[in-house]
Amino acid sequence: MSLRIEDYALIGDCHTAALVGRDGSVDWLCLPRFDSGACFAALLGDSDHGRWSIAPAAKIVGTSRRYRDGTLILETDFQTDAGAVRIIDCMPLSDERWDVLRVVQGLTGTVAMHMELIVRFDYGSIVPWVRRSGDALLATAGPDRLELRTQIPVHGENMKTVADFEVRAGERIPFTLNYRPSYEASQPALDPMRLLDHTERKWKKWSARCRYSGPWRDAVVRSLITLKALTFAPTGGMVAAPTTSLPEQRGGVRNWDYRYCWLRDATFTLNALLLAGYDAEAVAWREWLLRAAAGRPQDLQTLYSVTGERRLDEYQLDWLPGYAGATPVRVGNAASTQFQLDVYGEVMDTLHLARKAGLEPEAAAWSIQVELLNFLETHWRQPDEGIWEVRGRRQHFTHSKVMAWVAFDRAIKDAESFSLEGPVTRWREVRDSIHAEVCARAFDRKLNSFVQSYDSPYLDASALLIPQVGFLPPADPRVRGTVEAIERDLVVDGLVLRYSTATDVDALPAGEGTFLPCSFWLADALILVGRRDEGKALFERLLALSNDVGLLAEEYDAHERSMLGNFPQALTHMALINTARLLSIPEQEAERASERGERPAVATESR
Repeated sequence: MSLRIEDYALIGDCHTAALVGRDGSVDWLCLPRFDSGACFAALLGDSDHGRWSIAPAAKIVGTSRRYRDGTLILETDFQTDAGAVRIIDCMPLSDERWDVLRVVQGLTGTVAMHMELIVRFDYGSIVPWVRRSGDALLATAGPDRLELRTQIPVHGENMKTVADFEVRAGERIPFTLNYRPSYEASQPALDPMRLLDHTERKWKKWSARCRYSGPWRDAVVRSLITLKALTFAPTGGMVAAPTTSLPEQRGGVRNWDYRYCWLRDATFTLNALLLAGYDAEAVAWREWLLRAAAGRPQDLQTLYSVTGERRLDEYQLDWLPGYAGATPVRVGNAASTQFQLDVYGEVMDTLHLARKAGLEPEAAAWSIQVELLNFLETHWRQPDEGIWEVRGRRQHFTHSKVMAWVAFDRAIKDAESFSLEGPVTRWREVRDSIHAEVCARAFDRKLNSFVQSYDSPYLDASALLIPQVGFLPPADPRVRGTVEAIERDLVVDGLVLRYSTATDVDALPAGEGTFLPCSFWLADALILVGRRDEGKALFERLLALSNDVGLLAEEYDAHERSMLGNFPQALTHMALINTARLLSIPEQEAERASERGERPAVATESR
């Protein structure tokens, strides 16, 4: 696949999503939900593994694209010598059906067009049986069926469906692709243009609810729309990204499946939604979180499916050559079985934030939290796999211990502020013990910095979160020293690596791109330690790395100046929103919040 990651745009319907290339090709689509088997997998292989292309047949001399304001409706304009044409792409918003709608609109002249549909179910491995049924074309394999409807004559050719046609100025030619289980009756055809208008109205109504009014509103709204698109509407769960196996290292093996919901993202998610006024979405996410966390505390996982399923067995798709040759292609995620201490802190921090924001309390939440703390009280001293989900040996990661401290700190605050029952005195003793141990064993006086793990010589960008979570105030010289050390040793071309490349902690080949969420965290840290102008400059540089439609991946290759990793990445867009918020509130307010042991960007009492 020749397109760069940033050459793709996202469309979605809050059940699943697709990636549309600048060349007019849908190269990635899983139906009916994010983690289903793909029917278009050309992103990780080639056209024979499934794609849907609509583009001018003649030479293209110019291309531009954009989203319609406040929506996830994509418009791509192609200029040819014969005229100009626009392709409008969206997935209509519906609770009852799954469709991809593509409209070819003539702008000027008369343009010859070519359509090519290659359906391959189960990640490109299954060729369906294709037949006509009335005015529709059906592609069926086992439990899956796609139904193509269009006014343009189509025909089969070399195991694909093709059409050649012309579009004139002012003419609009729609194509709809509907998914349904093969054992269910055909759904009625809908008016494509009415469907497009309905979807535009719904997106604009949702976007208009955004309460953020700072100087970077356009970028914040685009990020919020992206987060909404990555949300599974029936449950409120939000996937980390809609893709799997887009590499963090060119041609390498750091290729993971991100189509799941991480507890680690919980506080970032809730904060981003609340500060923009999306209380209903925040409640839905909290409810998903509580359902996922329910059960025995020792069974708490790092990630779950969008419906809360726990079994996410990891396996490889050996028939796919991978994006730009990066293998293996993985489905499922073995990190779901890892022990990661920090997720306990994230759950406690998220529910604390929900209470402070005035969300209607869930009766069962506190009892779940007390059980989690009972477990954490006897397990926080254990090593774990940490925030980066390393596949090497477990270690006493600094960030994990800090988040264990957060868990007890937030429980104490909730008990005191909301008259909740619990052994607060004992919790204070545990909180103080964690704090003392981290300061004694995770701070390197020679480096003048917190390090990746106890007694380690290596740095880790997750230490930038120490002032954000309130473990130490921004004015503490250890915080300032940590920021300066990370700037000195983990910054490449102005952007931040996750951790020192000299370490073999990951048990994987070294080398990956700079990590965009960590780069936003550095901007936050600079703002908090009083270097606001530098933090703002870094933030605006990060905004400039967005692609032409405002989307960001997980990582960035500073040498090649292109994106890496799964795309678009929810955590990156959450970090963008939170940094914009931090820059939009008075400097003293942010500092006071951190000194109180609170995340400084929280939007409290939002209801």
